[in-house]
Amino acid sequence: MEQSGPTYDSGSGGGAPVGVRIQHNRRLPDFLQSVNLKYVKLGYHYLISNLLTLCFIPLIIITSIQVSEMNIDDLRQLWIHLQFNLVSVVICSAILVFGLTVFIMTRPRPVYLVDYSCYKPPHNLKASYDKFMEHSKLTGDFDESSLEFQRKILERSGLGEETYFPEAMHAIPPKPSMAAAREEAEQVMYGALDNLFSNTNVNPKDIGILVVNCSLFNPTPSLSAMIVNKYRLRGNIRSYNLGGMGCSAGVIAVDLAKDLLQVNWNTYAVVVSTENITQNWYFGNKKSMLIPNCLFRVGCSAVLLSNKRKDRRQAKYRLVHIVRTHKGADDKAFRCVYQEQDDQGKTGVSLSKELMAIAGGALKTNITTLGPVVLPVSEQLLAVIDELEKNLQLLPVHVEASRMTLHRFGNTSSSSIWYELAYIEAKGRMCRGHRVWQIAFGSGFKCNSAVWQALQNVKPSHHSPWEDCIDNYPVKLIS
Repeated sequence: MEQSGPTYDSGSGGGAPVGVRIQHNRRLPDFLQSVNLKYVKLGYHYLISNLLTLCFIPLIIITSIQVSEMNIDDLRQLWIHLQFNLVSVVICSAILVFGLTVFIMTRPRPVYLVDYSCYKPPHNLKASYDKFMEHSKLTGDFDESSLEFQRKILERSGLGEETYFPEAMHAIPPKPSMAAAREEAEQVMYGALDNLFSNTNVNPKDIGILVVNCSLFNPTPSLSAMIVNKYRLRGNIRSYNLGGMGCSAGVIAVDLAKDLLQVNWNTYAVVVSTENITQNWYFGNKKSMLIPNCLFRVGCSAVLLSNKRKDRRQAKYRLVHIVRTHKGADDKAFRCVYQEQDDQGKTGVSLSKELMAIAGGALKTNITTLGPVVLPVSEQLLAVIDELEKNLQLLPVHVEASRMTLHRFGNTSSSSIWYELAYIEAKGRMCRGHRVWQIAFGSGFKCNSAVWQALQNVKPSHHSPWEDCIDNYPVKLIS
């Protein structure tokens, strides 16, 4: 007979729950609830995680005993021995110094997240269900079947009544012009950046690296050039503009900034993540292309990263690791999120029915890669990775930030992960030493993860997007 054991924390300081199953033929004590077994497991973790240190302790003790027993004559003999072997001593010392220098120069520099900001649109841009449906009907572009489909998607989406549309989409008829799209981009990017610079007191001219990502709106001059112009950033800034990479591009942008911070000393990097709604609304009747209309809303994040040692004291987080998984070699994965024109020549983004299965496969690959670099050695020796793949059971509290962000702000694409982190901070749940796993899926198809470690008991920043509404959450969602 097989009995399912309890789900318990792995003891790794934030590790995922691991399901345990016990095989037995007769009634046995519930060992998993045993206090003694708990301490044995903790002892095992300590032993394995500190194995190298524990091996050196006896060597240090023996050396200390030998040195303490030496007298003046012994020390004199040792000095004479070293004099006769001066060449060997010099060579060994040179090798040691060279090795230490190479180690110091080549080891990865820590990347600190000093602060970040999420743009919160003004109240007049809020779009309720009724307003969404009314405007969709008044455009005259959607037939009755498409309107009913959008209504059902809205009801099941998890979005609330206070998400935001850009100004151009509030007009009747909508005005998806290039000028309106630029205006939306300026509004969200400058709003997030103004708040970030205000909270951190960083001079924009001190920024050495700028990475901007926006999947569907890439004008000329670029969005990054717009920011350089607005804030009069210095002429030798390393600026990059990432396009077409979907909702996971925020993590990709952080990864690029991290790599640039390894080769550019003592500087700041700013990562701006957004999506543009104005020019990417679908005005046709193909069902698979109507879903993004119902889910995506206005949003933007601006993140300040630093490799300066002095910033460690004030920084919120330290970047632990980034893992990127790309499934683009598979045709189904490549086309599961695809921008195209329908039979009437109207452009939109189509979502395939295989999306969830493809996302699950990408997540499995990502977790398998991420586990060995973030889990303690003790967990790896216990072969926990396979079990994590089978038993990744998330409690409601683990997905609360994601669900509440979707409810309050909608899907803001690549910036969503920062609204979610802001939710956790606003709830006072982020303490020193905690690790947070950001995971994002995007077209291509990609699954990207970033792991951060809190360097303090993190408090929400001034003008947090949740500042005036956090006490209203969590809300009960209708399933």
